[in-house]
Amino acid sequence: MNEYGISARLTFSNSLLREEHLTDKKCNELCRLFENAKNPAGVIVHSDLLVDYLKEKYPALYLISSTTKVLTDFEALRSELERPDFKYVVPDFRLNKAFDKLVTLTQEEKDKVEFLCNECCDINCSSRKACYENVSLKNLATAGEEIPDHKCTGKDGLAGYKFSKAMKNPAFISIQDIQQTYLPMGFSNFKLEGRGLGSAILLEFILYYMTKPEHQLEVRESIYLDAMLDLF
Repeated sequence: MNEYGISARLTFSNSLLREEHLTDKKCNELCRLFENAKNPAGVIVHSDLLVDYLKEKYPALYLISSTTKVLTDFEALRSELERPDFKYVVPDFRLNKAFDKLVTLTQEEKDKVEFLCNECCDINCSSRKACYENVSLKNLATAGEEIPDHKCTGKDGLAGYKFSKAMKNPAFISIQDIQQTYLPMGFSNFKLEGRGLGSAILLEFILYYMTKPEHQLEVRESIYLDAMLDLF
């Protein structure tokens, strides 16, 4: 990350943290490492408890308000953008196309918005927050403690992630949307989900969002021939 001038981020978006979790050795070591990076590094956070801790212990790290807060109400988003704690705020994907409201933001607020482009979740899902909380519970579970899986109520929720399905989502942000709508409106920050989906589908994200169409085959060939892509 240092070599290429990229700002690295830690994802500490557990929503159910308690005081005793703040002293986690590995997480604090990561914060110290990131704070000493050549390029400014950030932490994606949900818990205000963690926000206060990071501001005190690692002030050089910038903070990003996590999409796990499920900010579907525009005024709640505006309030989050007004908080000086955060350099960026990721609204719920269901606000992606609320252009009549997004246009009312100041340029300073627009500079803090980071849109989630490729969400696959059903746009009518009513249990998204409960889903995130279930993940938080599982991550905090002690050895031997069993946490029941969250039962997704969204349409095709059990089918898993498919980029082709995400592209049909009404909230999907395409390359054309970024170039023709969001950038002219003054928005310039965009987020891709799916870091745990596997290298093949991550390659498709990279090709679609970061590679000119006329060079996509060349990139595929280079990766295939270099054996960097684990298809199986």
